[in-house]
Amino acid sequence: MEKWVCTVCGYEYDEAVGDPDSGIAAGTKFADIPEDWVCPVCGVGKDQFEKA
Repeated sequence: MEKWVCTVCGYEYDEAVGDPDSGIAAGTKFADIPEDWVCPVCGVGKDQFEKA
């Protein structure tokens, strides 16, 4: 499982954990997150994330 970091605020998306508050189940690969998902901290899109 990989981790992805928001380049704006530093939020870390961990594929092993997911983003349960946004309905993203644990084990969901970053590539499989819907394109309209945004950073739960600062609200930027997936294009602002880099692999950790």
